[in-house]
Amino acid sequence: MSVRTSRTRLVSAAASVVVAAFSLTACNDSGVIDTATGPSLRAATPAAASASTSMAPSADAGGTTGSASQEPAAAPRPTAPKPATGTPTPKTPAAPAAAEPATCEGSNTATTAAPLNRPVNHLLLTVTNTGSGTCYLYGYPAVRFGEAQSVPPVITDSKPQAVVTLQPGESGYASVNLSSTDGTDGSNGHTVNSLTVYFHGPSGNESVGTGAHPSLPAEGAYVDDSLKVGYWQQSLDDAVSW
Repeated sequence: MSVRTSRTRLVSAAASVVVAAFSLTACNDSGVIDTATGPSLRAATPAAASASTSMAPSADAGGTTGSASQEPAAAPRPTAPKPATGTPTPKTPAAPAAAEPATCEGSNTATTAAPLNRPVNHLLLTVTNTGSGTCYLYGYPAVRFGEAQSVPPVITDSKPQAVVTLQPGESGYASVNLSSTDGTDGSNGHTVNSLTVYFHGPSGNESVGTGAHPSLPAEGAYVDDSLKVGYWQQSLDDAVSW
């Protein structure tokens, strides 16, 4: 075989290789390889890499990504402090219970004695409730002037229709006829300088509690055998009418 013939065969073989190469390239462009191997097997072209780079977010000098016009996050609002737990709630003190009703007597009242201009020869007794509850003035005052051994009688017609009831701070009244107004009906008249007032209980017969010791005028009080007392009254006018 001649040298020319050998070269001709080599050229023909090379041409066949080139034709095969072109055929392979044509298959790649038809998408068959894409379906078999997937897009991830393709080598990225310079143009694609450039486009990818241009779409990536840029970073500023502080390392923050995204647009430079992005607004900063709002500062957190301060919250009101919560009340301390375990603090005891102050309790409203309970109102004191009202005292039970009682009989008016020396320990829960204040008693005064004052002479009256009219009617003459009369003394007015005033009893004021100083306790915290209601008290009742039963019957009439059992009075003892000086060293007397007995108490004077009561004017029966002066008895009120109801028991005298005193709320705290209220007063009840009774009048005392010291002596005869004309000086003819009484005897054994004398001047006394002390007075004790005792109080009756509900029955009207017994003496209850402690007595009161109201002061008499400096000149004393003149009494005689006509001495008598009126019942306790709710009003002053009723008391001085006897």
